[in-house]
Amino acid sequence: MAVVLTKDNFNQSIENGVSVVDFWAPWCGPCKMQLPIVEELATEMEGQATIGKINVDEEPELASQFGVMSIPTLIVFKDGQPVDKLVGLQSKDALKGKILGQL
Repeated sequence: MAVVLTKDNFNQSIENGVSVVDFWAPWCGPCKMQLPIVEELATEMEGQATIGKINVDEEPELASQFGVMSIPTLIVFKDGQPVDKLVGLQSKDALKGKILGQL
């Protein structure tokens, strides 16, 4: 299951290894389509990568910090540093490829 990230747990959740963070909101149609893909990926990649999600309505500071202007936006982190940013609905294969490319 994807980790719910907040400003309180964000840094320690992504500081080691590869992480993918989904910036979303409950009112966003494409986000609703992205969510099951993110959850499936979290199950498949457990132990290899951290998959997290941030509700931009609840955590506007984090969205602003990473320049999230449109949602869904998925950012790939390696050891706490952003290495890739994907805007819009992404397929599971595309996301998995980005993760495997960083492992």
